[in-house]
Amino acid sequence: MDAIYLYWISTVLLCLLYFSSATLYIIRKEWVSQTLISLNYPAPYLVPFMVVVKILGPLALLSRYSVPLSDLAYAGIFFHLILSALAHLGVRKPGGALPAIIGLALLATSFTTQNTARERPSPYAMAAAEQHILNTNGS
Repeated sequence: MDAIYLYWISTVLLCLLYFSSATLYIIRKEWVSQTLISLNYPAPYLVPFMVVVKILGPLALLSRYSVPLSDLAYAGIFFHLILSALAHLGVRKPGGALPAIIGLALLATSFTTQNTARERPSPYAMAAAEQHILNTNGS
């Protein structure tokens, strides 16, 4: 039962992090563009794309319309958070990496507990892998 609460709390917080980031990208577009330029990213191309990604990724996690799509969203969010943290660390701005590090912790918690809270299990989540190991060792 605790894993269900852990899943929903971490997933909702992760999605709120992404939705608030998308809102920031829309409301403070010029500031976000300047920040991305300081990180050596092509801001004019990246900002509109990231707004879409930061909305659709969490929606895929919350709706779980398709388990493979949800797993793909987990992977995309994982790589985005890793690259975000590394970009900030690479330009010696460790404070900017803090949201990404928090997001990674929330993502790991959400991903590893998803099968306890959802009807359709992911074949890649930790609980499914452990169950598979138990079943193959037991038979």
